[in-house]
Amino acid sequence: MNPKRLVEEVTERWLADEESDVVWTGDHEGRRGVRMRQRTRDFTTVWFEVGERTLTIEAGVLPAPRFRVEEVYRQCLVRNRRTRRLHFAMDPEGEVILVGRIPVEHLDEQELDLVLGEAWELIEVAFRPMVAAGFGREKDA
Repeated sequence: MNPKRLVEEVTERWLADEESDVVWTGDHEGRRGVRMRQRTRDFTTVWFEVGERTLTIEAGVLPAPRFRVEEVYRQCLVRNRRTRRLHFAMDPEGEVILVGRIPVEHLDEQELDLVLGEAWELIEVAFRPMVAAGFGREKDA
């Protein structure tokens, strides 16, 4: 199946599933977005961009930390040791994001389910400690 069509069909299935945490899916600037509910924060939007050879995945985690920047980035690096499909990174503005790439020849429904589940889990586990370190009171920094 065409990788772009596969991403569209799977994301629409997530949206139609009443037990899914997905509450929106749509296209924007050549990317497919999925917004999912989280326990640690209201929502996370995960973006999928199908290229010629890879599917690129990206999700925003938190703005550039104000305090204890090194601690936030240390947490990211420690967590990256345990991830498979997605990894914490910084964007050009210093914001913390999740990024990943899957070769299109390995792309199927199960892999898409797994990558969305990994994004959900990583944010659930990492978000609060990163916020506490990067945005806690200044005197704690």
